[in-house]
Amino acid sequence: MTALAVLLFLFTYSVDVAVDAGRLMLPGWAITGQADATRAVLIGIAAAVITVAGVVFSITILALQLASQQFGPRMLRNFIRDLGTQVSLGAFVATFVYSILTLGSVAHGRSGDFVPHVSVTVALVLTLGDLGILIYFIHHVATSIQVTTVVAGIARDFRSTFAQVLEEAGGTPPRPLDEELERRELALRLETGGELVPARTSGFLQSVGHAELVRIATASDAVIRLLHRAGHFVVEGQPLALVWPSSAVAGVAEALDRAHIVGSNRTLNQDPGFAVDQLVEVAIRALSPAVNDTFTAMNCIDWLGDCLCRAARRPLPSGLYRDADGVVRLIDPTITFKRLVQKASDKIRQAGRGMPAVLIRQLENLEKVTVALADPDQRGVIDDEAAMILRSSEEAIPEPSDRADVLAAYGSLRAALELGPTPTR
Repeated sequence: MTALAVLLFLFTYSVDVAVDAGRLMLPGWAITGQADATRAVLIGIAAAVITVAGVVFSITILALQLASQQFGPRMLRNFIRDLGTQVSLGAFVATFVYSILTLGSVAHGRSGDFVPHVSVTVALVLTLGDLGILIYFIHHVATSIQVTTVVAGIARDFRSTFAQVLEEAGGTPPRPLDEELERRELALRLETGGELVPARTSGFLQSVGHAELVRIATASDAVIRLLHRAGHFVVEGQPLALVWPSSAVAGVAEALDRAHIVGSNRTLNQDPGFAVDQLVEVAIRALSPAVNDTFTAMNCIDWLGDCLCRAARRPLPSGLYRDADGVVRLIDPTITFKRLVQKASDKIRQAGRGMPAVLIRQLENLEKVTVALADPDQRGVIDDEAAMILRSSEEAIPEPSDRADVLAAYGSLRAALELGPTPTR
């Protein structure tokens, strides 16, 4: 936005030069005035805008501090990359830069003073626009730090990341038996005859260039098996991938390192499990004795149920990537539905041990996921999680009536598991 402000100044300055030379007529909407008055106006605009920018920066830092305390340090990236905050800060800084450049263009000359009337008018218009942006920013910050907004935003991140993962996998093909057998056969071949390629950098695996790896493997007539997926932490010198045959390692190792992006932070790119972990983190912080906010935890459980329902409706990628001839060239460890359910349930169940409201809400959400299941074979995953929740209630809830409520929710879930998914029309 600052760069755009510089380009805008160059344009308006060229118009002012043309007006001063008599090649153009001064627009009727332009504000006229003497050089001294123009300088005073521009100095006032620049001083006011940079002061407001400082206040906005202070409010942003305060919001980040509150978010870190209430939602956890991993939520800070969500606030930092917030588009509304970025636009607000950019608008104030850009207006300041534009005003300073315009102030510098006011000059005394032998033939008289040069006053950039068009540029000054545009600076005033930008200032009025900044007033509207300031009002928007105050409302935006007050809304964005609300826990319901944060939780719903994380769920939206899951949806977008999940859609990206499905798209990069080339659709959502089912996993037939012959494909699973092919996967096991290739994995065995790689383990017995393949060669390990070590990681060259330590950090979180943020992104994997699957298409690039398929192209590399095809050119080398090799098969690559990745040992880590996006979101895993890799250690320098430890195995990153297996390459078969061993003779292809020399041509693949360098390109394999370039196809992986490793950084110090875990990101949502290609990692829908990270969004689930963020929701779980907010929930278990809310269930801690220091906070004791049961309703926030149940809100997180509701949105976790929405995430699991979306994952249950469509088969997850198989992790097999083929070349143009249909030959498997890349095996990628993908997140499974079972792992997503465990991520979304286990830690909250452990943190909410002895809290009937939390356990009941978990069972209710598992029932919603059961209804959304596209693969009936996945009912066992739901049944196992529900059984653990029931055992937790029997061991940690002393009140019989509370245990009865949990048992009633469990019975409703069991009925849904026996009926199976609702048929689509």
